[in-house]
Amino acid sequence: MTKQLLVGNVPVGGGAPVSVQSMCNTKTDDVDATVAQIHALESAGCEIIRVAIPDEAAAEAVDQIKAQIHIPLIADIHFNYRYALICAQRGIDAIRINPGNIGGEDKVKAVADLCRQKGIPIRIGVNGGSLEKELRAKYGGVTAEALVESAMGHVHLLNKFDFDDICISVKCSDVPLTMAAYRLLHEETEYPLHLGVTEAGTPSMGMVKSAMGIGGLLCLGIGDTMRVTLTADPVEEIYAAHKILKAAGLRREGVNLIACPTCGRTRIDLIPIAEEVERRLAGCKKNITVAVMGCAVNGPGEASAADIGIAGGNGEGLLFRKGEILYKVPQEQLVDALMKEIEQL
Repeated sequence: MTKQLLVGNVPVGGGAPVSVQSMCNTKTDDVDATVAQIHALESAGCEIIRVAIPDEAAAEAVDQIKAQIHIPLIADIHFNYRYALICAQRGIDAIRINPGNIGGEDKVKAVADLCRQKGIPIRIGVNGGSLEKELRAKYGGVTAEALVESAMGHVHLLNKFDFDDICISVKCSDVPLTMAAYRLLHEETEYPLHLGVTEAGTPSMGMVKSAMGIGGLLCLGIGDTMRVTLTADPVEEIYAAHKILKAAGLRREGVNLIACPTCGRTRIDLIPIAEEVERRLAGCKKNITVAVMGCAVNGPGEASAADIGIAGGNGEGLLFRKGEILYKVPQEQLVDALMKEIEQL
């Protein structure tokens, strides 16, 4: 059980549900564009949003953005501690910093003092690409031990200034290394952990890396909040994150669609049927399992746990509920019949 902190009104750690984050790719001082993107992310299921603060104009836009959104806002700060102070004064909900790159201890103290006074948590974000040179030299490169030592060094620095409202991340683009670092950090600290595989890439590969790295850690009971990083519209990150949480058994709301992979026994054009079912169920909020199966072998018996399902035949298909056959319909009516049954559940 990790320590719990509050990012706005969202609890992180301490047994709270794993929260889903993303980051805007708009210019933060373009308030209209940033708010519009956050609204789209909110609709997709984003629960915490982060914005880049590369300059003073971005920092000064924080309160205007916050006034128009409904989820907590995190400021991403690098190099200039003053931007963190401006954001804190303008009502930011949390700050992400690497204390090692915002200046001397006096500057870290200034940020810690103001955040403590205002109840603003800080995420220490350590990345493999920006690991301190001395730690690279000590460990012979970027290692799990080096990432954790960096993170804990920053923790101790904030603790020195009586600041303890901390979340930690130790991300890199190497999946096994990222997992090893988080597992080691999980053993060493009770602070909540923000999961991610950084620079995961385009959706085709980035989703796989994130599912392995983030999903694998979640299945081990590690992680309190997460961001899937994709080279894509940030909304895609939210969809991916929710899929990972559902696959890990941590989110159960909405439809769980199961479908057979097809084989030589399949006598129905199942792939487009499964795709259509997935599309038509995209907005369904019912907490149900729906099965799309290809034949009698993988049909009602194999998917007997499904609340409702279909199984293909030769140009026709069966509808079944909890393994019990309901009736048979022609292939062209199969999806419509399935949707009618789902409406009645």
